[in-house]
Amino acid sequence: MKVTFHAAAGPDLAARLAACAGSDLAISICPEDDPARLARLLADTEVLWHVLAPATAAMIAAAPRLRLIQKIGVGVNTIDLDAARARGIPVCNLPGTNAAAVAELTLALMLACLRRLPLFDAAMRAGRGFALDPAHLDGLGELGGRTVGLVGHGAVPRALAPVLAALGCAILYTARAPHADAIGAFRPLDALLAEADIVSLHAPLTPETARLIDAPRLARMRPGAILVNTARGGLVDPAALVASLRAGHLAAAGLHVFDPEPPAADDPLLGLPNVVLTPHIGWLTTGTFDRSFTRAVENCRRLAAGEALLHRVA
Repeated sequence: MKVTFHAAAGPDLAARLAACAGSDLAISICPEDDPARLARLLADTEVLWHVLAPATAAMIAAAPRLRLIQKIGVGVNTIDLDAARARGIPVCNLPGTNAAAVAELTLALMLACLRRLPLFDAAMRAGRGFALDPAHLDGLGELGGRTVGLVGHGAVPRALAPVLAALGCAILYTARAPHADAIGAFRPLDALLAEADIVSLHAPLTPETARLIDAPRLARMRPGAILVNTARGGLVDPAALVASLRAGHLAAAGLHVFDPEPPAADDPLLGLPNVVLTPHIGWLTTGTFDRSFTRAVENCRRLAAGEALLHRVA
């Protein structure tokens, strides 16, 4: 079975992919920025291991032997599901495999915002770390004693909530309905925004959640609050977020997802000192890959054997 892994791979990741291959599974690596190689590979690809670069209708049409689109991750908003359905090609994802990694980065972004780590790191590297403007030292915060609002109740917020509780945070969450096993108190979204010191987004991007956090909802947030988004960039209205950060209504934002991705070089978010930024790598750890590849290989085996696939979403 011929598999195309549609993402770049460094030496460690390439070795992990090679270890997954065998007599029944041939895995080819195709960086996102190599369309010529992708076109060659798609002609024989039976399974596409999709990461972040969109799996478009044109890509699907260019793969006549395609039998499965396997998302290496959770969100399938970058896959043309209608085109896959039209061909009868199943789409599967891997819920929970990246939850620990994303939860840890979410926590890191909260701490980086509260303690202004990018500012201090840059000052130290420039030789100004011990001669900072005293204003930069005002208002540094701790997580303990803060109210954190989790928007969503999937694997990531469920992994994050007990850690936040152990650090002394009060936890609120919102979801389609209350969960009996949840840590923290349920709130409707607008009530959560008004109460939380830190709001962390963990919802999928769907037509219903697009621009979920817009200007009116940002205005509902407490003055001096922090917004963290490790879910999808399209959940937030970027212009409204920039305006809120510039006005000082929000104290900071921690972002590892953007709309579009990658952000343009002149995206105003990149120039704001009260924003902590990473590329979309919250999920990208060796643990995530090991868990993901185990399940992806199992789905390839099931596909070959005609068995029911794991975590089929379309």
